[in-house]
Amino acid sequence: MKNRHLACPLAAATALALAGCGLLPGDEGGTRTVNVWLMRDSASEDFLKRFEAAYEAEHEGVELEFTIQEWTGIGKKVTEAIRGEGGPDVIEVGNTQVAQYADTDKLYDLTLESVRDLGSEDWLPGLAEPGRIGGSQYGIPWYAANRVVIYHKDLFEQAGITKPPTTRAQWLDDTEKLNDTGSQGIYLAGQDWYTLAGFIWDEGGELAEDKGGDWTGSLDSPAALRGMEFYKDLQSLGSGPKDADEQTPPQAEVFARGDVAQIIATPSAVAAITKANPGLTDKLGFFPIPGKKAGQPCAVFTGGSDLIVPENAPERNAAIEVVKALAGEKWQTELARAMNNVPNKTSLASVVQGQEATAVMARAAARGRATPNSPQWADVEAANPIKPYMTAVLQGENPKKAARDASEKITQTLGE
Repeated sequence: MKNRHLACPLAAATALALAGCGLLPGDEGGTRTVNVWLMRDSASEDFLKRFEAAYEAEHEGVELEFTIQEWTGIGKKVTEAIRGEGGPDVIEVGNTQVAQYADTDKLYDLTLESVRDLGSEDWLPGLAEPGRIGGSQYGIPWYAANRVVIYHKDLFEQAGITKPPTTRAQWLDDTEKLNDTGSQGIYLAGQDWYTLAGFIWDEGGELAEDKGGDWTGSLDSPAALRGMEFYKDLQSLGSGPKDADEQTPPQAEVFARGDVAQIIATPSAVAAITKANPGLTDKLGFFPIPGKKAGQPCAVFTGGSDLIVPENAPERNAAIEVVKALAGEKWQTELARAMNNVPNKTSLASVVQGQEATAVMARAAARGRATPNSPQWADVEAANPIKPYMTAVLQGENPKKAARDASEKITQTLGE
């Protein structure tokens, strides 16, 4: 895989990492470079090499190069790049980041390509919705990941549980049975707000609502309060801290001790679990977070990435073709199998059926959601009044009052 480093101030300032060359219709020969930024660990080197070779073979005069960006500090880099000149032509961004970049009015509207070429009607909602701003599609879904339940098969067997639960009520009953056998039925930290969001959505509630252009926090709605009530019931069945999130301590390390029956996490946690305790390698199972009704998994927060094209992209037409290839069925299938991620369409879920954890993720992703599509949502997460709200409820404070206080803080931040 070629790695050219462009000699321009922006490239030096932003560690320009991924480039591709496209010969546009009407050009009189020569090669053009399409600069593409991808994030670390989104695609393997082998995948990029194969994509590069295949794409260049199919597009005469096209060359692709790849340099990888780091997530730390990427927001400022992307904002500077799309506002400047001579920057990247394609940029991978977190799905929930599209709104803040679209707010600059510097992204190219990809609605036509979405409908005409990419089958947008079948995209995962958790990737497509945050890429759609004001009726226009600025972010093209690339890949997804979401939380599932990771469970210890031996502990389930000891408790007489022969198959994973499919409803919330059954889930609570099974978790109590697991506790009765001496193991910890579930480890759930008190401030795992992404998991809470899924319960809120499953009840028909929202974290915040857009009311005619004005965003309002809505943790105090009856539906959102029901979601928090279920979270409290489930969290009480384990010894997770009420005043910390899933990283304090890292829940994968807690699970690796071997006496915890369940955690809620993305399958990527398996690497940390088996590194800490190799003996669990063949003892892990996965099932979707149960919903209120059998046959319908709980709504889940969808993480992942979208691809954007800046308005100022030097090779914008060629860049769009690269995006279409990366988001198309062939390379979505290749990426999902290479990286154990969920492809961008519900109709492609079958391509990962041989990968147990990824297949479970894909089933849940059909009901995936993203955080509120406000440019200021990142500011909400930075201060994150949801976490202390959860702790307050778990420690016995009045849920309605705590939710109202948190909602007011969300509303204030979203209005700034």
